Amino acid sequence: MTKPSELRTLADAELAERIEELTKELFSLRFDLATSQVANTARVSALKRDVARLRTIQNERAKSAEGGQVAR
Repeated sequence: MTKPSELRTLADAELAERIEELTKELFSLRFDLATSQVANTARVSALKRDVARLRTIQNERAKSAEGGQVAR
């Protein structure tokens, strides 16, 4: 897990790439979970939170680019 302050320093392309990587890993873990092959089930929740955190930062940037205010 990375701190939001560290994630905010990433470029837009890096954010999108990171989201894609984590989404693929989450997809894979869901299949493993369904077939009872996951040793660490908490990893699924952690990945969901990380993806949500990254998407939140991405949305903040999109809103600030539109000229809207972002509360922090």
